[in-house]
Amino acid sequence: MERRKAVFAGSWYPERAGDCDQQIARFLEGPPPLADEPGRRWLAGIVPHAGWHYSGRIACQVIHLLQESEPIDLVVVFGMHLHPGSGNYLMATGAWQTPFGDLPVAESLAQALRARFEFQVETPQRFNPDNTVELQLPFIKKFLDPVEFLAVGVPPSQRSLEIGQAVADWAREHKKRLKIIGSTDLTHYGANYGFSPQGRGAQAVEWVRDQNDRPVIEAMLAMAPETVIREGLAHQNACCAGAAATAIAAAKQMGATAARSVAYATSYEKSPGDSFVGYVGVVMGA
Repeated sequence: MERRKAVFAGSWYPERAGDCDQQIARFLEGPPPLADEPGRRWLAGIVPHAGWHYSGRIACQVIHLLQESEPIDLVVVFGMHLHPGSGNYLMATGAWQTPFGDLPVAESLAQALRARFEFQVETPQRFNPDNTVELQLPFIKKFLDPVEFLAVGVPPSQRSLEIGQAVADWAREHKKRLKIIGSTDLTHYGANYGFSPQGRGAQAVEWVRDQNDRPVIEAMLAMAPETVIREGLAHQNACCAGAAATAIAAAKQMGATAARSVAYATSYEKSPGDSFVGYVGVVMGA
């Protein structure tokens, strides 16, 4: 089976399994999030995708909450930095490399999606390096270890929500235990990103946290995918609004009725400066 090699291992996250294990252990230190909801079955999550130093703890905690005692057949991640006019992307064959072992592509699901939607198809040799998906793979392999895996790039559009629903329907029809992940960061603020409407320093961080990021987070918690897309496009507060919205649409199709915030942070806490990024972790369940 041809393997898509990891591009960001050794820089954005550790390259070796032992080093990943050590960092994951630190990410899980302290009281577990959402321990007051022990009866909830978490079906899906929204995670950030910066380097592990900045947002790895949040992504790790979200994906850890998706663990179950029974084997998981399929994990689908929605991601990629796309604009409304972009096409859809997927890798239809092969496997993804992770420090903990490979994740085989869900080829039957990929074929079913391609029969209904148009995709730009990547291969293990020809692909766009993309951190939105790859940064999640060690956590997925470590905690969920699915039989099959599929990554789907979706733009912020209504059609993307149909893809999410189609994934959930396919899994139900084929009796697959499915977990869904949507990958997005929030506001990219500062000169590095060409977006500085509130000046610099602490006032800018406060504005991002309390005014710009808050509405899109509230839309995620309300499980309102169309609002997530509108927020991302209007206020630049979700770099992959299509991925988050599609994950919500899939989760609702799976029967999710509630969403909870796991954590919020910005890169400013790790590296204070005039340019920084917001991150949130959300889980959705029944």
